[in-house]
Amino acid sequence: MTLNHLELQNLRHLIGAHQTMQKKFDFYASEVQDQQCKQMFQQSAKACQQTSEKLMTFLG
Repeated sequence: MTLNHLELQNLRHLIGAHQTMQKKFDFYASEVQDQQCKQMFQQSAKACQQTSEKLMTFLG
């Protein structure tokens, strides 16, 4: 599958946004004291990582 310029830009934007969210969720998890909140943030960070990795497969 060949991506046009706009699709490539959008894909890079989405990957970057997910990577930023992952870093934020990791930070929140490291700062929060409540274990339930910590687990929620860790799960969210993992989901962001998995999504950005999945999106990167479209880059070739």
